Amino acid sequence: MKIISDIGIQIPQVYLPKPGVDLQKWAVIACDQFTSEPEYWHDVEKIVGDAPSTLNLTFPEVHLEKQGETERIQSIQQAMRKYLDEGILQPRDGFVYVERTVNGRTRKGVTLCLDLERYDYNKGSSSLIRATEGTIVDRLPPRIKIREGAVLEFPHILVLIDDPDKTVIEPLAASKEKFEKLYDFDLMLESGHLAGYAVNSEFESKVVEALRGLANPETFAAKYGVGRDEPVLLFAMGDGNHSLATAKAIWEKNKARVGMDHPSRYALVEIENVHDEALEFEPIHRVLFGLKKDLFAGMQSFFGADFRYIPVASGAEMIQIVDNADGQNQLIGLVGGGKQFGVIEIANPSTNLAVGTMQSFLDAFLKDGGAEKVDYVHGGDVVERLALQNGNAGFYFAGMHKNELFKTVILDGALPRKTFSLGEAREKRFYMEGRKITI
Repeated sequence: MKIISDIGIQIPQVYLPKPGVDLQKWAVIACDQFTSEPEYWHDVEKIVGDAPSTLNLTFPEVHLEKQGETERIQSIQQAMRKYLDEGILQPRDGFVYVERTVNGRTRKGVTLCLDLERYDYNKGSSSLIRATEGTIVDRLPPRIKIREGAVLEFPHILVLIDDPDKTVIEPLAASKEKFEKLYDFDLMLESGHLAGYAVNSEFESKVVEALRGLANPETFAAKYGVGRDEPVLLFAMGDGNHSLATAKAIWEKNKARVGMDHPSRYALVEIENVHDEALEFEPIHRVLFGLKKDLFAGMQSFFGADFRYIPVASGAEMIQIVDNADGQNQLIGLVGGGKQFGVIEIANPSTNLAVGTMQSFLDAFLKDGGAEKVDYVHGGDVVERLALQNGNAGFYFAGMHKNELFKTVILDGALPRKTFSLGEAREKRFYMEGRKITI
């Protein structure tokens, strides 16, 4: 495949299902969604049945830490080989221009490969490709187990570029009628529509040159008001941070053995422009399950005199107060935990974002055995539904503005983990294209 080393990309060979495969059954949502809502995945299983599907090629995290994990991984790897051997998956070279329509808005992207040699997820990284939030290294081993031994990758990774002049992806949208249409169908379970087009060689070159323009050190320095020697950030993680970190960890482990030209040096992703009008940053909320200790006593002890709790009448009132906060103190919505609805106010916060301040408490509270587990969820309605169940508690956060992302990462480093999400759960990337990661 064609490698463009100066901007850390490879033009991929992707694998798509052969004509005649039911694409609505083929494409399933990112494996890390609906982890506290197993009924969603039961519905997926009913829809797919025995049909060829990426459900058989990925590991929904709702099943992690349950019996049969080893057998499920073996089944995934066998299905990959079967789909290749039987011609269910067929290769084609080049970028794919992707349109995802949800709720009347169409998000635009391009699938390509990123060079893992140009990516560093560690704190303080200055690599061309960077994590935007803290990477939880403890979350990598299960993913490594799944990817090791796999012949294919099916990514749900979304990576952002900061292209206010819309030079990279948007010209493809304007010229898509010139491209071969690869797929065009409605996604399952009210998740919108997906279409993909094969980018021709003329526009392939234009994408590469436009990315080079964004990576120009002088352009970069002027855009962000930094010195000419500031390392360029071209690609910033949007969704799937731990999936890309898993690919990186495996590459670092194996590269001395397999050599620098091995396909596992690269990872297939979809890039999107942070300035795409259809792209929205949604906050990621937290739900504690199985409280074992007094939550309020824990917060009072952890934050001391900086902690204040204000009860409110409803979830709607809580959301309004948190979303409209504009003072120096940080406001976080609380649902359940022995109460109904309220607002937590933290004075003299330890981090710039409320989600980081509260995460430090949650980490300590869980380590001390205060609850059985925490999950990260999308949507105020999901927080309310889960947190009002007996023994649970939910924390609601306001979102950050997407235009702040690149400059914040450049100047301050990665954000607290699970700070933002690209849309809500049903808007996440569906598995569609695959790529071989073995020779």
